[in-house]
Amino acid sequence: MIVYEATKEEFLTDVFDDQLVNNITRNYNSRIGKINKSEVRSWDNSMQYMYRILSDASIPNNAGVAIEFKIPYTSKRVDFLISGKEDLDKDAVVIIELKQWETIEKVVGKEAIVKTAMNRGLVETTHPSYQAWSYASLIRDYNESVQDDKINLYPCAYLHNYIDLGEQDPLTDDVYSFYVDQAPTFVKGSASKLRSFIKRYIKFGDNKENLYKIENGRIRPSKSLQDALVSMLAGNEEFMMIDEQKVTYETAIQLINDGLRTDTKQIMIVEGGPGTGKSVLAINLLVELTKRNLVTQYVTKNAAPRNIYANKLKGTYRKTHIDNLFKGSGSYVNAEKNEFDVLVVDEAHRLNEKSGMFQHLGENQTKEIINASKLAVFFIDERQKVTLKDAGSIDLIKKFALEQGACLTTTKLESQFRCNGSDGYLAWVDDVLQIRDTANTLHMGASYDFRIFDDPNEMRAEIVRLNKVKNKSRMVAGYCWNWVKEGKNNSSFHDIEIKEYNFGMSWNLDNTSTTWAIDEESVNEIGCIHTCQGLEFDYVGVIIGNDLVYRNGEVVTDHTKRAKTDRSLFGLKKMLKEKPEEAERVADEIIRNTYRTLMTRGQKGCFIYCTDKALESYFRDRLARTSVIYEENEFFKSNEKVAENKGTY
Repeated sequence: MIVYEATKEEFLTDVFDDQLVNNITRNYNSRIGKINKSEVRSWDNSMQYMYRILSDASIPNNAGVAIEFKIPYTSKRVDFLISGKEDLDKDAVVIIELKQWETIEKVVGKEAIVKTAMNRGLVETTHPSYQAWSYASLIRDYNESVQDDKINLYPCAYLHNYIDLGEQDPLTDDVYSFYVDQAPTFVKGSASKLRSFIKRYIKFGDNKENLYKIENGRIRPSKSLQDALVSMLAGNEEFMMIDEQKVTYETAIQLINDGLRTDTKQIMIVEGGPGTGKSVLAINLLVELTKRNLVTQYVTKNAAPRNIYANKLKGTYRKTHIDNLFKGSGSYVNAEKNEFDVLVVDEAHRLNEKSGMFQHLGENQTKEIINASKLAVFFIDERQKVTLKDAGSIDLIKKFALEQGACLTTTKLESQFRCNGSDGYLAWVDDVLQIRDTANTLHMGASYDFRIFDDPNEMRAEIVRLNKVKNKSRMVAGYCWNWVKEGKNNSSFHDIEIKEYNFGMSWNLDNTSTTWAIDEESVNEIGCIHTCQGLEFDYVGVIIGNDLVYRNGEVVTDHTKRAKTDRSLFGLKKMLKEKPEEAERVADEIIRNTYRTLMTRGQKGCFIYCTDKALESYFRDRLARTSVIYEENEFFKSNEKVAENKGTY
């Protein structure tokens, strides 16, 4: 998606007539959502500089100009693109990352990281050359037109407020030379050099043809962590780390180095919502630190991701090796102090207080993990707590870190890599479920396929059909139906029945419970929060049960409608007697969090069916008043049936 698109001549006219920022803002509001004033100011400033750069007769008037191009599968956008031809038969696009920075500091011990003034303070961020290069790499990886039509991408960065400091300039220090070679930096006073860079690759105009190809080209399927795991453990780079992902990764590497050198226990908290790349980062750290001969383990409370990873690695690695890499959160009850170099804890909000089948072992899993490791990295999203026993929290990590004299570092992941990279959709879901008020009451974001079905059979048929592409679509449901013993190995037994539609399906069976997310037949079974949290699919169909309804103008929860076999609220009855207000609050939070988690498992789309018709009407009303940009889904693109599926709103 491109926010603004024009020829060079049209761009110059828009700037000269003082209409450019108005056009960008109008398009941004309609396509992406609410815009902040600082971004408007930066456009107003930077585009004046680009006006001067492009006011060169040698740059063709019919070269294409694009502003704010959204990178596939991410929430990131490229600032400025110029399209044309190097030769009459050689297409090219120059990618320019624009920066308002005036100074930077070199960061020692972290690859491609600098420090600069941002948000009223000094913060660590990726070097502008790395940023431009990584953005170009992502476009090249995922845009089919770039690959098939051999469109050459030439990234660079323009820091128009930055003054060159000569030989001692940290911007071009030798530690950044690899990335500066890939994407050169241009600063204040080097406008002629940037023009020369552009003119080297844009010798002929293309009337925006290459921009059209990139904008409308088919997007290659995204990678999933479970599919890329074997290659990652073999040392291959499968996921490009960008912006705060890269900063977080380099910070963790530095912390273990510092901890080993100074014999200091280190704790790192990484906050991030659904789809911000927590699990990808966790596995990248596991791979890199293991490669450095550090005793490192990946830890989760939820068995589903560990089972999937173990299944994917089977036949490539010995079982003992796999078991030593992936551990449950209760594995450290009897561990010695600092027994492990690094413990990487994914879904840390799911940590329990005690361990064991009967919850009677140890004192606290968070405390035991900190005790057992020289560095513990906790990836956490407190809005994904989905059971009464989920005891992991940022405050608890800080408490035990202080008790054990550990150095504490906190970071936050913001970029969205799921839900088609739409931060807007995630915020919209929070707002619609009334978890929190957001700015996205009437905007969902870019190209996400959200649909409401009034018949669960129709939703199932769509999921089954989409699943034929690459076995990446699944049905899930809130836990409002008992998981009956007779049905555990019999898919013809229907745990979930919606009789008015003659609809029936089983919960995931015993024989697929560990591999439900990847088993070929699992599309015919319904998963729950416990089988899908921490995993992702292309499309997810969510059945919302009667524990979430719409009454008197509000979305309300009803914990009494939860299945008796559901252990998520085990202990609530006792809590209701002792602390009724707190019990009601916690149950409400768990139910909303459950549906938030289920509704954010889909990379390309989420479909919902509500058993409560008032809730369905509420969703339809919200969707009807919501700005949605939706391009046809991958199934229909690949089968040239675009006209049949434009989304149901």
